[in-house]
Amino acid sequence: MSKYLIEASYTAEGVKGLMKQGGTARRAMVQKMVESLGGRLEMFYFAFGEKDVYLIFDVPDNPTAAAISLAVGGTGAIRMRTIVLLTLEEIDQAMKKPVQYEPPRWEV
Repeated sequence: MSKYLIEASYTAEGVKGLMKQGGTARRAMVQKMVESLGGRLEMFYFAFGEKDVYLIFDVPDNPTAAAISLAVGGTGAIRMRTIVLLTLEEIDQAMKKPVQYEPPRWEV
């Protein structure tokens, strides 16, 4: 399973729907959607500020996360950003992978 963080902001139309249905109904719908794709909703928070919603979920792979992003973003009710999250163990694995890289030279 892969873990993702969503940062989202409602459009004016999205806010109207939220006001009609309520926050707990939105969370339940998101949880049902994620679970139907073989995933798990870890957390869902509403927030003040530039972003209205933060959530973390696990789904089987990147194509599943992309499908969620396309389906939800395509409604026009919300603008969202999907961030892939890595575990500590994944970072440890990444640090052990040999990478050939040479930075650009700026000396003359």
